[in-house]
Amino acid sequence: MHLRTRSRAILLVAPTALVLAAAAACGSAAASPSTTSAAAPPSATSSAGSGSTGTSADALMVTSNQTFGQIVTTGAGKTVYRYDLDKADAPKSNCTGACASLWSPVMAPSSGAPMLSGISASAVGETTAANGGKQLTLAGWPLYTYVGDTAAGQATGQASGGTWWVVSPTGAKITTSAAGGAATSNSGTTAGSGAGGYGY
Repeated sequence: MHLRTRSRAILLVAPTALVLAAAAACGSAAASPSTTSAAAPPSATSSAGSGSTGTSADALMVTSNQTFGQIVTTGAGKTVYRYDLDKADAPKSNCTGACASLWSPVMAPSSGAPMLSGISASAVGETTAANGGKQLTLAGWPLYTYVGDTAAGQATGQASGGTWWVVSPTGAKITTSAAGGAATSNSGTTAGSGAGGYGY
């Protein structure tokens, strides 16, 4: 009789102990702080676009061209052009969209002024290009290079569409050859033979 009572008491105590142990474990878990830290917000670093897609020109220089005489080129020898649809009295590039894919603005250096050779510093300025960067001007005219000129000294964009011209050291457009004839490009294109104002 005593054995049966003791067994029943053990059976009742065991589940109670398990319940108490589980409760203690829960309390301990709730009391202990979480070791997982909140996810850090993404870095706020931003890379601001320079907006300077174009021909970077650390220098503008006067170069002797056998067809056009003294012309302006970049330091890398790329021929520089001006566009008749731009205006010198209110410097602004009017070459946008499809035009800008062929005629790259000559961009100012990221810091400081371009080195000049044979060109008056007072004639060189800046305007805002269509891409938002700083485009160099000469005598107020925004300057460009042509995608078709693949080597230094080429001027295949000359007279394209009757609106694009190589530039003299003073910023004037060159419409005649050094020999005094019609302005032709190095590839033989005559003035006005290009299709459309953009020369494409």
